[in-house]
Amino acid sequence: MRNSLATLEAPLEHVRALIERADEVPSLSTLASAAKLSPSHLQRAFRRRYGMSPAEYHRARRFGQFKSALRKGAAVADAVYDAGFGSGSRVYEHTNRLLGMTPASYRAGGAGANIRYTTTSTPLGQLLVAATAKGICSVTLGVDDEDLERRLATEFPHAEYERVDNGREEWLDAVIARIASELGWSDKTAPELPPLDIAATAFQWRVWEALTRIPAGTTKSYGELAAELGQPGAARAIGRACGSNRLALIVPCHRVVREDGSLGGWRWGVELKRVLLERELGKSMSQK
Repeated sequence: MRNSLATLEAPLEHVRALIERADEVPSLSTLASAAKLSPSHLQRAFRRRYGMSPAEYHRARRFGQFKSALRKGAAVADAVYDAGFGSGSRVYEHTNRLLGMTPASYRAGGAGANIRYTTTSTPLGQLLVAATAKGICSVTLGVDDEDLERRLATEFPHAEYERVDNGREEWLDAVIARIASELGWSDKTAPELPPLDIAATAFQWRVWEALTRIPAGTTKSYGELAAELGQPGAARAIGRACGSNRLALIVPCHRVVREDGSLGGWRWGVELKRVLLERELGKSMSQK
């Protein structure tokens, strides 16, 4: 019988730690030997646990450093070498998937990127879903369309925008249908989630992937989630990763609460978080 992910938790965390410390990603055979697994078994288990292969995890970690440098105004060439890529060509090989635009465009607030979006009414208020040519880049809750469009423009201030409605965008419709199904707003089967186009660090991806495993009707504390990820002292870092989540309801960070059971914050408003959890849990939530 194959090992379960629970049984593999320790060796997978050991492999992840090796990747975090490595300037160059170790070979799959080296990592497999450290985990005492076959390379193919490690590859499958690592992808199930962290949502990406060991090599992709290492790249995501570097892109996190690269993205941070660009946000701080570093020249693209300096950011490339400081993140350890060695050459610009290695960055551009993976830029579309991890940034959704060229590094220079990302640094310039999305200049040159085309973002398509739509809005719809939900029991929680208005919902905006947006996508680049590569995947879903934003799922946001707000008071009205004007509020939502303002938030999107703040995230990508120099991108070009196109509103699409009436079922003319398959990816946007699929996200709305999935949210409606998973939260009980529709009795239709949840469709497959479209590709995502979200730039994030490796740690953020780990937290978000863990959040997707929290079922509706359940909450966890920041500390519990940190312990689950093998980093019991990282509760505040977990909170920051939740705060940077741009996929409302798709990545259910609303299911994480403080250690005392009170709500804590939420990117889309603590009152919306309370209403959402009361719907899911079927009980009143503390506002302390």
